Amino acid sequence: MMASMVHHIAFIGLGSNLTDPRSQLQRAFVELDKVPETRFIARSSLYRSAPMGYLDQPEFVNAVAKIETALTPHALLQCMLQIEHRHGRERTFRNAPRTLDLDLLLYDDMQLHEHGLTIPHPQMHLRSFVLQPLLEIAPDVVIPGIGSAAMLFERFRDQMLEMLPDAV
Repeated sequence: MMASMVHHIAFIGLGSNLTDPRSQLQRAFVELDKVPETRFIARSSLYRSAPMGYLDQPEFVNAVAKIETALTPHALLQCMLQIEHRHGRERTFRNAPRTLDLDLLLYDDMQLHEHGLTIPHPQMHLRSFVLQPLLEIAPDVVIPGIGSAAMLFERFRDQMLEMLPDAV
């Protein structure tokens, strides 16, 4: 319950390309709603995207979730890492295939750069698989220090991205 606490709005990017990616994301949405002092507000559709960086791997399924939380960014990040761990996430090398990847994209209008945590997420404005699902649930969102997500998305429309039909 978040009765008298300070509420913060955060956006979390989700991605998976191993072990039934759609199911991984659906389970992660449920788990995000169970994070202490946090309320799940909205989720985007699921999107299929091509891998970036390391290309010899399956396509990804991506989405964005919007939450309201009383947790600090660091406490929220720790909860996200625990969810990844429960999903069998292994960090073998940069851009490796993964069962679940959770990225803290935005936290209010905070700009933070510390070891292990940068807000806004440093690559989010370069990735249509983050921008399109983000715009679906927050069409007017502005990335602090960078600009309007809608304007940024126009630059990356050529990146392969396909909205997936809702699972039956």
